[in-house]
Amino acid sequence: MGATVRRGLTGRYEVSTTAGERVEAFVPDPLPPVPPLDLSGALQPLLERAALALGRLDSMSTLLPDTALFLYSYVRKEAVLSSQIEGTQSSLSDLLLFEIEQAPGAPLDDVVEVSGYVAALEHGLARLRGGFPMSSRLIREVHARLLKRGRGSDKEPGNAHYVPPPHTEVIECVSQLERFLHDESSGLQYIVKAGIAHAQFESIHPFLDGNGRVGRLLITLLLCDYGVLAEPLLYLSLFFKEHRDEYYRLLDAVRLEGDWEGWLTFFLEGVVETAGGAVDTARELSRLFADDRRRIQAMGRRAGSAFRVHEALTARPLLTLAEAVARSGLSFPAASAGMDSLAELGVARELTGKKRNRVFAYGRYLALLAAGT
Repeated sequence: MGATVRRGLTGRYEVSTTAGERVEAFVPDPLPPVPPLDLSGALQPLLERAALALGRLDSMSTLLPDTALFLYSYVRKEAVLSSQIEGTQSSLSDLLLFEIEQAPGAPLDDVVEVSGYVAALEHGLARLRGGFPMSSRLIREVHARLLKRGRGSDKEPGNAHYVPPPHTEVIECVSQLERFLHDESSGLQYIVKAGIAHAQFESIHPFLDGNGRVGRLLITLLLCDYGVLAEPLLYLSLFFKEHRDEYYRLLDAVRLEGDWEGWLTFFLEGVVETAGGAVDTARELSRLFADDRRRIQAMGRRAGSAFRVHEALTARPLLTLAEAVARSGLSFPAASAGMDSLAELGVARELTGKKRNRVFAYGRYLALLAAGT
């Protein structure tokens, strides 16, 4: 086995020969990019639009009575989308059913994998909010939560899309990325730092499995850590999924041609589109909740229990009657009557067809969230 080195525009190639086969492993240069990013021209107004879109997204709590209600389901939609990019087949309903231990027929490995994404995000946010710094250690913790029970939990570092740095270089590459995340001397806006950090992480590719999902989580965690977003509301998985070929082409263009500006244009367009879509969804949900409350009000004396059950469904759009009782504070007969009233209105629908252990879904809420999945 012999080894040589050649330079690329944004890194070097460790060229080695093993069993007669020539392999080139890419080792990215430390950030920030050299030469410096050119954020003038078309990138500048796009950067301003992205910053404005994030500002609107961050203020979205004013559109909903309780942002946490939206976050619960929105985070799970992102988990489904991000995992679908990696080949899972689970739906949002599969995940919600799995979480209430009512997932007959759902592909178990897929659902477990998606639930790991939710656990990884929640762990990362909890650590950051507890004062733990964004670091290589936190990235490893997030990755461990992601794959705790899913496929790939027994694999070792590596990659298939292109040849990442040799294992002897990975620790230093991740350490350099960590230093960049905390270095304010570059003067780069936080959204730009998040975008180029994602691309750099994908080039480092420190794990055999889960790199894409951890890299997408990194964007959201960074924006929360930097204070750009108060809540984890920006998720680019749907945009990356819909433009998958372009996504990989532009990551390769960074490595091969040093085209950071091309990647950032794509990334910022994704931020604008995704943030706007999230705000639109929140508005649609707000209208949906108000419309359904008006319909419930028209039921007269039956409205009381129906209102309480409706409130429980806005928090968990898929639940059992037992959970409706717990969340509404109603007796079982009152919760059952309230749910039956909602089913009569078409607000809720029963999924199992059974008389016992019934599961109900807030159909239009789930349909709004499931767009793109």
